[in-house]
Amino acid sequence: MMKKQINSNRAEKIASKVQTLVAEILQHDFSDDKLISGVSLVGAESHGGMQFVKIFFYARDNIEATQKRLDEITKMVRFELAKKIDQKYVPEIRFVYDDTLERAGRIEELLSNLEM
Repeated sequence: MMKKQINSNRAEKIASKVQTLVAEILQHDFSDDKLISGVSLVGAESHGGMQFVKIFFYARDNIEATQKRLDEITKMVRFELAKKIDQKYVPEIRFVYDDTLERAGRIEELLSNLEM
């Protein structure tokens, strides 16, 4: 017997909604924080039956310090998220650094160094 799967489209919508709301919270409540004000949220994924949302961020500088600061404020952000989201349960959130731009730059550099 196959396990019932949650509609992935719904999970994507929830992840996207959480990303948007968290961006608003960071912009409104943490605008004075220099580390947080330099953060861009670039994506989100829902996991565990939509009980958990991984939010991908990008920061140009101080990646480790930014990650640490985001980890410190996660509970406060989730508390504010609970006020704004119209769901029965508020998903747990985790901030994860997205290095896609850096990897793309390295690939581009390698390709440009190839001799044709």
